[in-house]
Amino acid sequence: MHVLVAGAGWLGAALARTLVARGDRVTGVRRDAARAALLAGDGVEPLALDLSEPESGRRIPQGVDAIVACQAAGADGVGPYRRAYVDANRVLLEAARRLGVRAFVYTGSTGVFGQRDGSDVDESTAPAPASPAAQVLVEAEDLVLGAEGVPAMLLRLSGLYGPGRGWIVGRVRGGQLALGPGEDAWMNFCHLGDAVDAIVALLDRGRPGAVYHASDAHPARRRDVVEWVAGALGIPAPRASGASSAGQGPNRRIRAEHSRAELGLSLRFPSFQEGVRAELASEGAGS
Repeated sequence: MHVLVAGAGWLGAALARTLVARGDRVTGVRRDAARAALLAGDGVEPLALDLSEPESGRRIPQGVDAIVACQAAGADGVGPYRRAYVDANRVLLEAARRLGVRAFVYTGSTGVFGQRDGSDVDESTAPAPASPAAQVLVEAEDLVLGAEGVPAMLLRLSGLYGPGRGWIVGRVRGGQLALGPGEDAWMNFCHLGDAVDAIVALLDRGRPGAVYHASDAHPARRRDVVEWVAGALGIPAPRASGASSAGQGPNRRIRAEHSRAELGLSLRFPSFQEGVRAELASEGAGS
């Protein structure tokens, strides 16, 4: 296939490398021309585009068979989210329709679920946005799934981590992820490798119009994450001091069993423990 990876940053670049390795032709889109040029070193054809510009889609090359929309917002907030997830997807969907692609994959977010009661949410659960930014994410989902003439699919990703984005360990080390208010809330993770596997599976055998989840098999309470990581680091589990807003965030368990069963996926990292062990082993090897 000739796959256009729109947003070839941390996740998109990893996906692009995987596709190139299996023999696909890949065009990678970045906003910044210098960063786009770096993709050539991985065998990816670079294309510098600001997809929030309505006319940018005209520069997407002919012959593209599939589009993966995994662009990220440049900042938090409604404005940056709208540009990245609504405006850019509108451009990409128009290009997909013009080119007659056979697959369009949008990597959305489980941030559309704002439940705070510890309930399970799966692919069939209706979104419950808890902030204006999350409402934009829902708008983007509706845009993609409602696009006529485009074989579009939605993949919601849980908290991504992995090589180059070791935020779980980093936040426990720094005390930002700590015991205290809200420590019983569920956390949900997806390792970079499992996210890439899921996207490739959608490209190969996903159902147009379907919603999928990429999340590991073992959601964990924040308390258990903090204590386990601190133990692996050999440090006391950090504790929040004073008032904290940690207990005010979402508290739900993301389920992805249906997605894995339909797509025939096995997880490389079934829980955060496997992923963090790999991260710490890599740190040790580099020291």
